[in-house]
Amino acid sequence: MCILSAYARWAWKRCLYTAGHESESWELASAEEFQPVPRLYRCMLAVYEDDLRNPIWAPPGSYHMNRDWVILHKDYKETYGQSTSYMIYLDHENTDIVLAIRGLHLGNQSDYAILFDNKLGQTMFDGGYVHNGLLNAARWVFDAEHEVLKDLLERNPTYTLTFAGHSLGAGVVALLTMVELQNQDLLGNVERKRIRCYTLAPARCTSLNLTIKYATVINSIVLQVEVSVGGYSSPLLNTYLLLVHRPLRPVAMYAMW
Repeated sequence: MCILSAYARWAWKRCLYTAGHESESWELASAEEFQPVPRLYRCMLAVYEDDLRNPIWAPPGSYHMNRDWVILHKDYKETYGQSTSYMIYLDHENTDIVLAIRGLHLGNQSDYAILFDNKLGQTMFDGGYVHNGLLNAARWVFDAEHEVLKDLLERNPTYTLTFAGHSLGAGVVALLTMVELQNQDLLGNVERKRIRCYTLAPARCTSLNLTIKYATVINSIVLQVEVSVGGYSSPLLNTYLLLVHRPLRPVAMYAMW
């Protein structure tokens, strides 16, 4: 009986535990803290488009983005399966340089390769553990774009640099932010205070000590019923997460990552 009870608790924690439980004691974000989230969410959604001038998936009111300010937009052919699609957007209206990365493409095998490229305790980074596949994707994006970002930062010295991502892309940008902070010299020694990261429905991809260490830079936005799992170490668990769709309540939580 004790064994069955223990197994039932394990199954609940692994498969049915939601972010709402973890966020019950969190303080509500202020309006000022939440202010950039809708704008950055639109940037993330825009990455899914092939042509912003003729959008297919535009939210109500459109993206509120200037197509001429898109510095680059790389799809899967240009990332060679090393990362999901992403965009660099020079937001003059908000004095912000945004690198936004899309989430998991259910029909793209390279995304699954990134997702499942991990074993518990496989990869260390800055004194903690991180998801191996997401770290490799983050390093690939950094190597490909750090010169572009450095140039934009030098030409716009008052602008902030924001990394934003959704789902799988959220895990990539979280680790991309950490990689950038470890290699600030490659971006012209940009001040830490100019760097931000916003992750929407992020994958858990670091150990707790790294989560705390980078909490002043990396921010997460999760829905109260967002499925929360302790890392991507089980293909079976990941298949479950990819197949199950849960109805979402219109309540969003914002918290340091």
